[in-house]
Amino acid sequence: MTIETLKWEQKFFIIWTGQAISLITSAILQMAIIFFLTEKTKSAMVLSIASLVGFLPYAVFGPAIGVLVDRYNRKMIMIGADLIIAAAGGTLALVALYMELPVWMIMVVLFARSIGTAFHSPALSAVTPLLVPEEQLTKCAGYSQSMQSISYIVSPAIAAFLYSIWDLNLIIAIDVLGAVIACITVALVSIPELSMEQRHLKKKFMEEMKNGFFALKKNKGLFVLLLIGTLYMFVYMPINALFPLMSMSYFNGTPVHVSITEIAFAAGMLAGGLLLGLLGGYRKRIMLMVTSVFLMGFSLTVSGILPSSGFGVFVLCCAIMGLSVPFYSGVQMALFQEKIKPEYLGRVFSLTGSVISLAMPFGLILSGFFADRIGVNHWFLMSGILIIGIAILCSLVPDIRILDRKGNIEG
Repeated sequence: MTIETLKWEQKFFIIWTGQAISLITSAILQMAIIFFLTEKTKSAMVLSIASLVGFLPYAVFGPAIGVLVDRYNRKMIMIGADLIIAAAGGTLALVALYMELPVWMIMVVLFARSIGTAFHSPALSAVTPLLVPEEQLTKCAGYSQSMQSISYIVSPAIAAFLYSIWDLNLIIAIDVLGAVIACITVALVSIPELSMEQRHLKKKFMEEMKNGFFALKKNKGLFVLLLIGTLYMFVYMPINALFPLMSMSYFNGTPVHVSITEIAFAAGMLAGGLLLGLLGGYRKRIMLMVTSVFLMGFSLTVSGILPSSGFGVFVLCCAIMGLSVPFYSGVQMALFQEKIKPEYLGRVFSLTGSVISLAMPFGLILSGFFADRIGVNHWFLMSGILIIGIAILCSLVPDIRILDRKGNIEG
C-alpha cells in the first residue's frame, strides 16, 4: 500500500468517523422526537407533518442549494451545515430547560435541521470523489451504507432507553455533541478546492442551475437511470411506511413483530453494505443494480402472497430487501461521482435528491389510497410486480448498460 493510498484512506476515515457519530446521534434524536410527539399529541397528522418538514427543504430548494455547493468552499459548507444543525438543537434544548416544548417550535427546529442536511448531503457526496480514487468509490459507498444501516439498528433501541430515563433536552444535547464532532473531523482534513474557473462565480445563478441539469442530461445513461430510479423510489419508498401495518394488521402481530421486521431489514442492509465494500472493484455494476431491484421486487411479491401465518417468511423477505438496498443506492452514487465532473456534482446530487424527495409524497398518497381499498398485502404484491418490471426495463436500456465503461462527461 503506497503512502498516497494511505493518505486518502486516512482522510476518508477521519471524515467518515465524524459523520458516523453525527448520523447515529441524529437518528437517536429523530426517534426521540417521534416518541415525544406521539406521547404529546397522539396525532397521526402531526407525525405526518413532522415527516414532511423533514424532507421539504431538500425537495424545494435542492437545485438552488446545489449551485451554492458548487460555487463555494464545500468544506466550509459542510462545517456550516453541521453548525446549523447543532445550533437548532441547542436552541431547542435551551428552551426545554424553562418550558414544555410547543409542537410548533419542534417543527421549526426540524425545518432548520433539514436545511442543514440539504446543504450537507450534496456537499459530502461532491467532496468524496475529490478524496477517494475512482476505483474505490463503490467500496466507500458500501461502507457508508453499512454505517447508515447500523444507525437504523441501534438508534430506536438507544432512543427508547434514553427517552425512558432522560428528558428530551439531554438527548438533544447528545445530537449537538455529534454535530460538533462532525465539524471537528471535517476541519481536521485537507480537502481539495475547485479552481475559480470551475466555480463559475461570474455566471448568473439561474444559468448555473440549468447547467447542472444539462450536465446530467448530457450523459444519457445517468439521466435515464435517474428517471427509472425516480419511478423505483415512487413505488418502493411508500412501502416503508406500510411495514408496521403489514406486520400488525395482516400478520396479526404486535409492536414487537414490527421491531423484528425493522431489525431484519436493517441487518440485511448492513450485510449488503459490507458485501458491497468487499465487491467494490467489481466492474459489472449495472448488473448489481438490476439484481438489487429484482431482489426487492421478488421479496415484495412473495410477501404479498404469503398467508397470514407466514410471518417468519416475511421476516426473511425483509432481510433480503435490506440486503438489496446498498447494491442500488451505493452503486448509483458511485456512478454519479465517477461520471460527472467535480464542479457539477453539488448541483447534480441536489437535483437528484430533490426529484426523489418530490416523488415520495405522491407515492405515499397513492400507496395509502390503494392499500386501504385492496388490502396492504395486495399492495405489496402489486408493488413487487411493478418493481420487477422496473428491473427488466433497466436491464433493457442500452444507455444504462454502457455506464460500466470508464470516462466522465464534459460539462
